[in-house]
Amino acid sequence: MQSMLNKVIPLALTVGTGLSLVQTSMYTVDGGQRAVIFDRISGVKEKSIGEGTHFIMPWLQKPIIFDIRSSPRLIKSDTGSKDLQTVSVTVRVLFRPDVDHLPTIFSKLGLDYDERILPSLGNEVLKSVVAQYDATELITQREVVSKEIRESLMKRAKEFNLLLDDVSITHLSFSQDFTNAIEHKQVAQQEAERSKYIVMKNEQEKKANIIRAEGEAEAAKLIGQAMGNSAAFIELRRIEAYKDITESLSKSKQVTYVPTTGNLLMNLNKQ
Repeated sequence: MQSMLNKVIPLALTVGTGLSLVQTSMYTVDGGQRAVIFDRISGVKEKSIGEGTHFIMPWLQKPIIFDIRSSPRLIKSDTGSKDLQTVSVTVRVLFRPDVDHLPTIFSKLGLDYDERILPSLGNEVLKSVVAQYDATELITQREVVSKEIRESLMKRAKEFNLLLDDVSITHLSFSQDFTNAIEHKQVAQQEAERSKYIVMKNEQEKKANIIRAEGEAEAAKLIGQAMGNSAAFIELRRIEAYKDITESLSKSKQVTYVPTTGNLLMNLNKQ
C-alpha cells in the first residue's frame, strides 16, 4: 500500500504541475479585442495578437488585453470667445486605439491612454477654436464651429495613435449676463418689428384716406356738373333729402304726426 502511494503521489504532482503550466500558458482574445505581449526579457513585443486562443511562456510573458471597439466620452471645457464672453462647451467623441500601434500606445501611455490624452487634447482644441469666434457667431455658425473642432481634434488625436470616429457638440452655453442680454435684444427686435408694422399700417390707412377723399371730391365734382346741367337732378336730390328726414323723424318717439285733412277727434276729460 505504501509503495503504491509512493508511486501515485509523484505522478499526481507531475500531472498537476503539467496542467497548471498548460493553463497558465494559454490565453484567449475575445471579439473586439487585441493583445499586446509583455516579455520580461525583451520587453513589449512589436506585434499585437488578434482574436482567438494563443500560447505564451508562463511567467516570462504576460498578455495585455486592449478593447479596440469605439467608446464614447464627453469632454467639457470652459473657455472664452473672441469678444471675451464666457462659453461652456461639451463635445462627445467616439474613440478607439489604432490597432497597428497598440504596442506603442501601451509602452508610452498604458491601458488608461484615453484618460491621459483626451481631456487635455479636448481642452486645447476647444479653447483654440472657440477663441476665433464671437459669441453670436458660435450660435449662428454652430455647424462650422463643430466641423472645425472635429477636424482639429481628429488631427491632434492621430498624433497619439488614437482614432476618432465622431466628434459633435452636445452642449453650448454662455454666462447668465450674456443670456439676459440676448433675451433683451430679442424683445427689442420684436418691439421694433411691431412698431414697423404699426407705421406701415398707418401709412396704408393714410393712403386709403387720400384715395377716399379723392373719390369723394371726384363724386362732388360730377354731382356739381350734373346739377348745373339738369334741373331734374336737383329735384331728385331734394326728394331723397325729404325721404331721409321723414325716415329719421318716424323713428323718434317724441314726434306726433297730425293729418292736415279730415276731423281730429280728441276725448278730453272735463274738470
